[in-house]
Amino acid sequence: MESFQEQVSKESLIYLGIALLVLVSLYWGTSVVMKRMGKSPRYLLPKGSFRKLATPLVLIFLSVLLRMKALRDVLNLEEAGFWFRKASTLLFIFAMSWVMIALLKIVKQIVIRNYDVGVADNLKARKVYTQFTILERIFIFIIILLAIGFALMSFPEIRELGLSVFASAGVAGIIIGFSAQKFIGTILAGIQIAIAQPIKLDDVVIVEGEWGRIEEITLTYVVVAIWDKRRLIVPTPYFIDKPFQNWTKTSADILGTVFLYVDYNVPFDKLREELTRILKNTDLWDGKVNVLQVTDSKPNHVEVRALMSAKDSPTAWDLRVLVREKLIVYLQENYPESIARTRVMIQQDEKDEVDS
Repeated sequence: MESFQEQVSKESLIYLGIALLVLVSLYWGTSVVMKRMGKSPRYLLPKGSFRKLATPLVLIFLSVLLRMKALRDVLNLEEAGFWFRKASTLLFIFAMSWVMIALLKIVKQIVIRNYDVGVADNLKARKVYTQFTILERIFIFIIILLAIGFALMSFPEIRELGLSVFASAGVAGIIIGFSAQKFIGTILAGIQIAIAQPIKLDDVVIVEGEWGRIEEITLTYVVVAIWDKRRLIVPTPYFIDKPFQNWTKTSADILGTVFLYVDYNVPFDKLREELTRILKNTDLWDGKVNVLQVTDSKPNHVEVRALMSAKDSPTAWDLRVLVREKLIVYLQENYPESIARTRVMIQQDEKDEVDS
């Protein structure tokens, strides 16, 4: 009897040793291949990719060892086989979810590294970055949800309970559906933003009367960075259900306007020449649009609009401020009589005229 147990123990040690050797070889081979691909001149993989996969791979290999009968024989814990198998299943589900999320992040790095969001004309880069950022979060949400579901379904008691609940869902399912309607609508709005892209990361928008940039897009909310460093948190359905202004929907360049209210005797040609001179002497202007027009006339003043273009909205703001200041200074120094004034006409009645 003892010789049989010794033989079983030796066989278990051999099997366990072979399994360890195979797993270590797989781990080493994977690390060598991924590191070489990361060092390739073509950069097939981003640097540090293997570090993201190292820990979950170890956990997968550990789950395989826990599943092996040879390990329980060596540890003389055959009676605990159920707990070993259960721990192996849960650890494998957790590790595989980790691997899938890590692979998703690596794929995202591979795709977006060819697009630079920091350049001036970054419309395509922002489109790709927005899509992958939102889709990444959607896939992570689905992976975690499925992992929790698989982990719970690995317990027979919970599986039977789930089947009985599904079998008698009926009215309860409808109630839960109505309760989760808003949450589901929010998730679908996030997916719709990823596909239709009414907004993108770094877009310049006006939301609820606030001017700012899209800083972050999640499945449930959008963060708008206001110009004065405040943050406006907006639910994702807002950008599907309500109108808002997107200044950089199709391109980053934008038109800026400056309004002046001047007297009727202002020399418009001289003002146009001054506008051209100001624009040509600043790097804020992109050289495309340079227009000065009389857009309205009132009893006491004339409305003049200066229209100019810039590469993006922050530059357009600085350009508008500069042009407004320079044009006012120009009028003050050269045509002070052209500054708008209120005229009052005093008339004497007939009695006063007779007395005089």
